[in-house]
Amino acid sequence: MTVESTAARKTTRRSSGAKRTTSSTAKKAQAPQQTEPELVQLLTPEGERIEHPEYDIDLSAEELRGLYRDMVLTRRFDAEATALQRQGELGLWASLLGQEAAQIGSGRALRDDDYVFPTYREHGVAWCRGVDPTNLLGMFRGVNNGGWDPNSNNFHLYTIVLGSQTLHATGYAMGITKDGADSAVIAYFGDGASSQGDVNESFVFSAVYNAPVVWFCQNNQWAISEPTEKQTRVPLYQRARGFGFPGIRVDGNDVLACLAVTRSALERARRGEGPTLIEAFTYRMAAHTTSDDPTRYRRDAEREAWEAKDPILRLKAYLEKTGQADAAFFEELEAESEALGKHVREVVRAMPNPDHMAMFDNVYADGHALVDEERAQYAAYQASFEGGEAE
Repeated sequence: MTVESTAARKTTRRSSGAKRTTSSTAKKAQAPQQTEPELVQLLTPEGERIEHPEYDIDLSAEELRGLYRDMVLTRRFDAEATALQRQGELGLWASLLGQEAAQIGSGRALRDDDYVFPTYREHGVAWCRGVDPTNLLGMFRGVNNGGWDPNSNNFHLYTIVLGSQTLHATGYAMGITKDGADSAVIAYFGDGASSQGDVNESFVFSAVYNAPVVWFCQNNQWAISEPTEKQTRVPLYQRARGFGFPGIRVDGNDVLACLAVTRSALERARRGEGPTLIEAFTYRMAAHTTSDDPTRYRRDAEREAWEAKDPILRLKAYLEKTGQADAAFFEELEAESEALGKHVREVVRAMPNPDHMAMFDNVYADGHALVDEERAQYAAYQASFEGGEAE
C-alpha cells in the first residue's frame, strides 16, 4: 500500500436498474487509471535532501535544529494533553500527532504582523506564534472561552465550528487591503471542513476581492470517520482553479517543503496577487479527538504506511546524516521535552474545576424560561450526588 492509497481508493457504483456487462465490455468502458498528483517535496521520508524547480529553501544548521525542536516539543505537549484528558483533567482533546511538519513549517513562514485564524488542532502554529501552550488547555478543561488575547500574538481563538473561521479570515484580509498594509492572513482548516459552505463562500469573496490570504488545508485523509474520497472527486488543491486562484499540494510531512511553499504563498499575497490554496497532504496518526475510536473505520496497515513518513524522524535522519546536530543536542532536547510535559501537568492540575452551571449563562441576553427550567433540573441532578456534584 502506498501513502496515497487513502486518496486513491475508488469505489465502483452501479445503479439499481443497470444491467451486468461482460468483463470485456466492462474493461472497454473503464476510465483510464489516474495517478496521484506530485507533491512539492524537499526532504524524502528517508531524510534525503532534494531540490524543487519552483520551491526551494536554504536554511542554516541552527534554523534546521530550531524546526526540529519545534516539532518535538509540540508533539510532547500534545501527548501530555492527551494523557491529561484520559486522566479526567480535560473534557476533550484534538491531537495533532503526525501533522507537526505542516503546522511548524507553515507557522515559521509567518511574519509577526501576519494574522492567523486556526481551527481547534493548530497547537503547533500556536507554539510558533508564542502562545503559552497551557493557555490552549483552559478551553478544553471548560474553565475559559479561549485563554489568550488574539491580538497579543495575532493568533485568533480556536474555532470549533467547522469552517466558520475562513469567513473571519476573508474579512480581515479585505480589511488589510483597505488599510494599505502589506501583511497577510493565513487560515487553517481540514479536508472535512473543505466541504463546508462557509469555506467555499470564503473562496469566492477572497478571489473576487483579491484578498491577501493563504488557505492552508491540512488533508489528514479522514474527516472523523469519512475518508477524503467520500468528499471530493478531485484532489483538494485543484478546487482553487474553479475560484480563480492557484492551488498547490505539498508533502505535509516535510517541514522544509511546508515552510518553502507557505512562505512563497504569503509573499504572493503581500504583493497583491490574491489568495492561494495549499493542500498539505498529511495523515492524522491519532484519533480525530479523544472521543473517537479510529480502529473502527481504518486499517492498521494504513497507519503503518504513514508512520514510515513520520515528519520528526525524517528531519532527525537528515540532521544526523549531514552532521548538523550531535548527540548532545538530542539529549538536551529530550530533557527540555520532559520539563515541558511536567510543566503542563502542573499547570493544568492547578486550574480550577469547571463551573458546570456556567453553561446556562449567556445563552440569551435576557434569560429564557426553558433555560431556567433546564438549569433547575441540572442543579437538582448535581445535588443528588454525594458531596453535591457528579464526578
